[in-house]
Amino acid sequence: MRRIPFSYALASLLVLVLAIWLAFGNFQRFQSTPPDASPRSEAGPRVEVVVQQSTPFIPQQVVQGQLTAERETTLRANVAGFVEQKPVAQGSRVEAGDTLLVLDNDALSERLKQARDELAVAEAEYSGARSLRQRELISQPELLRLQSALSASAASVAQLENQLEDSRPTAPFAGVLDRVQVELGDLLQPGEEWGRLVDDRRLTGVAWVSQQQVGELSVGLPVTARLLNGDHIEGELTHISSRADESTRSFYIEATLDNPTNKRLAGGSAELTITLPPRQVHTFSPALLSLDGEGRLTVKHLDDDDQVRQSAVELISADTQRAYVAGLPDPLRLITLGAGMVERGQTVSPVPAEEATISQSPNGQDSVHAPVD
Repeated sequence: MRRIPFSYALASLLVLVLAIWLAFGNFQRFQSTPPDASPRSEAGPRVEVVVQQSTPFIPQQVVQGQLTAERETTLRANVAGFVEQKPVAQGSRVEAGDTLLVLDNDALSERLKQARDELAVAEAEYSGARSLRQRELISQPELLRLQSALSASAASVAQLENQLEDSRPTAPFAGVLDRVQVELGDLLQPGEEWGRLVDDRRLTGVAWVSQQQVGELSVGLPVTARLLNGDHIEGELTHISSRADESTRSFYIEATLDNPTNKRLAGGSAELTITLPPRQVHTFSPALLSLDGEGRLTVKHLDDDDQVRQSAVELISADTQRAYVAGLPDPLRLITLGAGMVERGQTVSPVPAEEATISQSPNGQDSVHAPVD
């Protein structure tokens, strides 16, 4: 019998092993029960998560305003007369009660002296008449006539005293005689303006705020005014109007500001910064904010069961780098990457931010991966 070559025998053996392996593979392929799902598919999509605690934040409102003197009055003549003296130079500081101007009184002092003498005579006559009336030596009408003469003399004295006082106008409050518009010899008529008195030891900052801003304001909040030269003066909010302006729908506010060095600031503009009460906020990139179907700002985060939650937030402040929001749970499991690929209520597999790596899927979206043990 002819012997089979060794190479043919080896080839036949390999073919037999390959047939058995294929048959075993087909049996596995047509099993009645599917293989168990991988743990990765059960855990859900991976998202990058940062656990964040809320922090205190002091919000501020910045508005453009104008500075005015706390008190300012226009000085006007009460009586007619020629300017006789100007005892205070323009721009000088005065105290309340200081004489600011002297008008020609047309012999008013002598007339007042005469009226006072006549008043003294009337008082003496009335006093004597009362004694006589008690003894019924004069009639009651005579006593009333003398009483009327006494009242007329007293009224004449009071009128002349007021005229004398009006011819020497005094400062109603301490301040700066900011403007004097008359010269010696000028004739002033009653009601004519001749100067202005300004009290700038404290200033009033006035501004307008929008309807969205006014709800956070209250009287007593600290205010800082930044001047055009970079200096700052401090004060507090003292008035908030109860009604919006009809044309602008904005609210008028006032702040009282200290001006201890009497800087010439009244009438100028300033930037008013109002410091609001502190709030507890979470801070993150503005890119993590999104709008829901009702147009509210929302943020996606995880609950304790790794389910996606989408909560509405209140935007306290924001810039190009950070958003400061309130209304989120504390602590917060914030989704920082992958939020756009998951839906509310979906269970996901959170990956701490420090462990996550970023790759780009074929459709151009970022996906999150973590190292596999």
